[in-house]
Amino acid sequence: MPNNDVADVLLIGAGASGGAFAWSLAEAGIKVVCLEQGGWVPSNLFPVGEPDAQLHLQTDFHPDPSIRRLPADYPVNDKETPIAPLMYNAVGGSLIHWGSHFPRFHPSDFRVKTLDGVADDWPLTYEELEPFYDLNDRMIGVSGLKGDPAYPEKSDRPCPPLSIRPSGHTMARGFEELGWHWWASDTAISSVPYDSRPPDTGGFLRSMASTDLNYWPKAIASGAELKTHCRVREILVGADGKATGALYYDNHGQLKEQRAKAVVMACNGVGTARLLLNSTSSQFPEGLANSSGLVGKNLMHHPCGVVVGVFDEWMGAEPGNPRGSTMLSQEFYETNPNNDFVRGYDLQVMGAAEAPLATALGGLLGLRVPWGANHHQEFKERFGRVVGLTIMTEDLPEEHNQVTLDPELTDSHGIPAPKINYTVSNNTDKMLDHGVERGTEALEAAGAKRVLSSRLRRNAGWHLLGTARMGDDPSKSVVDRWGRSHDVSNLFIIDGSIFVTGACINPTTTIQALALRTADYIKGEGRSILE
Repeated sequence: MPNNDVADVLLIGAGASGGAFAWSLAEAGIKVVCLEQGGWVPSNLFPVGEPDAQLHLQTDFHPDPSIRRLPADYPVNDKETPIAPLMYNAVGGSLIHWGSHFPRFHPSDFRVKTLDGVADDWPLTYEELEPFYDLNDRMIGVSGLKGDPAYPEKSDRPCPPLSIRPSGHTMARGFEELGWHWWASDTAISSVPYDSRPPDTGGFLRSMASTDLNYWPKAIASGAELKTHCRVREILVGADGKATGALYYDNHGQLKEQRAKAVVMACNGVGTARLLLNSTSSQFPEGLANSSGLVGKNLMHHPCGVVVGVFDEWMGAEPGNPRGSTMLSQEFYETNPNNDFVRGYDLQVMGAAEAPLATALGGLLGLRVPWGANHHQEFKERFGRVVGLTIMTEDLPEEHNQVTLDPELTDSHGIPAPKINYTVSNNTDKMLDHGVERGTEALEAAGAKRVLSSRLRRNAGWHLLGTARMGDDPSKSVVDRWGRSHDVSNLFIIDGSIFVTGACINPTTTIQALALRTADYIKGEGRSILE
């Protein structure tokens, strides 16, 4: 079991943040060893045009690990939450099949306590993170359009914007009639050849924006070592209270040890909390890095509602155009004193489902065509003729929303499984009601002949945030402004669990920007941890 090989940095998790972080450190000559519990997914395994792609999406490629149940997955007790946690265990993580929606946080998202009197301010600002947003955009090959008035001026977008498609043009008509903001959103889908990669037509079923296709090849070429099918059981600490490495099960079920000068966690807001809580010792009886008692608490999602308009005209995408959301409205993003809730939500425009099975199942929007006598007529009306608005709300942190260890459920190696306890807040309930009303108004203004709605989607837990929050006060946070544990000086966390608040937009580019920022810290001011 012992391994005399000592890495400079042991990285746990090869997803969005792990890939960006490993590349940055490996480029600087730092020896990085990454343990990933999944494997490599072939880049052509799930092309959009594959006839049975939708069947895979409902089975072995389903975003919910409790449904998918692949060998790399671990079970999650989600019986006490209305929002199922979604993730994919593989090199690239959940990015291998995502919508590639890539908006940044706003400056106000880092100052909600100051501006709105709720939650806490982040210990850093948008301006501090901006250079890392820019770097990540260049590495990914983001497509977008400068000039969005909802944001400070951005640098030139690496690729031209994607088409907003017929659905976008239709919704632009409705938004403009109402006088609402809309913009072609930044998307982690390259619209033109970029960095020796062809234009990305993968979209949701297989995106080229995944770190297994952009960051990891560069990291490995620079010397990073990536070990797949390795499930970490616990993080080890020495007598001095510093992390010394981790115990993990390899692909043959053998328990092994990887030693390191520093340990960095990139396991998402559920996996990181689970591993910290499972890493108990006489020094840390309540879990590693948990002197605040906040590990696992303050879980945030982005509770989503859906409004769908049915139109007479064809809304299908142009041939070969990627899926996902390429347009959004942030008209209701900020706190409005005229509303009975604080903070806000955005409206993401989703196009029509273009495959028969996807249409019947309601596509990404989840509004299925009901069985019964009118099934075929309803299907005919919807197929290629719907526009959906996803209402993505900001979920403020509450300690009772948490990840704990299940007392009975375990994975295949006997490691306790995570249990989710989560409720949607009254504030978010009001947002969802408001969003359904405004979304209906926008679709009707755009010419929809009828509107369908679903107030809260269960399969919406893509964004697992807040369970190891960042802050300056060790009694009120788990890590400092660099993602460094207050309790363990050579332990870092770089995934979404360190978020203080969640904003109301997709968090991936913010997660990656934070990871790149932490990597810069370790290469510079914090390099002494590697000595």
